[in-house]
Amino acid sequence: MKIAILTDIHANYRALEAVLDHVERWKPDRVFVAGDTVNRGPRSADCFYLIEEKRKTENWQVIRGNHEDYVIMVSRSERFDNPRLREMYRIGFYTYEQLRGAVDTLRAMPEQLRFNFNGSGEVRMLHASMIHNRDGIYPETTDAELEKQIAPAPRVFITGHTHRPLVRTLNGTLVVNAGSVGLPFDGDNRAGYAQLTCANGEWQAKIIRLEYDLEAALRDFDEAGFIEGGGSLAELVRLELRTGLSQIYPWMERYRDAVLHGEISVEQAVNEFLEQPVTQPYW
Repeated sequence: MKIAILTDIHANYRALEAVLDHVERWKPDRVFVAGDTVNRGPRSADCFYLIEEKRKTENWQVIRGNHEDYVIMVSRSERFDNPRLREMYRIGFYTYEQLRGAVDTLRAMPEQLRFNFNGSGEVRMLHASMIHNRDGIYPETTDAELEKQIAPAPRVFITGHTHRPLVRTLNGTLVVNAGSVGLPFDGDNRAGYAQLTCANGEWQAKIIRLEYDLEAALRDFDEAGFIEGGGSLAELVRLELRTGLSQIYPWMERYRDAVLHGEISVEQAVNEFLEQPVTQPYW
């Protein structure tokens, strides 16, 4: 049994193309997509419809991540009467405009999937953890924390969300965080996915990293209208792509409350942040 695991594509069509080429040459029996196909990138529609076509024609197994949830949330725009909050979610509104006809499909996606292949134990896929879909499993996560995040423990636990890949075993459970196809946060900006294999009832996993046309992906930010449509925070996503490091999350920690209280604008806060951006993996 060979399973390719893709996650956190984040509307990076160039990285997705490179990963799909590698996957097709590996010839897996199954392909799993662990959420966040869309949003936080310039080409959500292209990525969504490509994955959706694979789901329909090749039985790819696809779940919903927190960024699909964000697009669903902004579709109910009455929740964004506060213009400062709306500006912070402007990327989500940009994505929603690209995917306006697909929100029902996003909403229908499952949050987790469970499989059992030939008696080799339960294989479970979630976007983050059993606690909720933004509760990530990191390289720094302790055994005690991880035990709670995967309970009840399956034979194989597949996840994403953190954009930081790992392969780890805990009390007989193989935990595989496939990292990110389109927006890695471990300081390595190459595209990534995971290969999961089972032989004689034993599961093993390997993280694959791939070079791709990063400069073309960066040009997509302007050519697809993402910088204009996504607002100031789109510049932080572009920095994330260049550096392979999370920038928006630490920006939110630093500035979210000040922006919501009207003490500083999103644009001003982004410009200030860019003077001292994140330079190492951020947990």
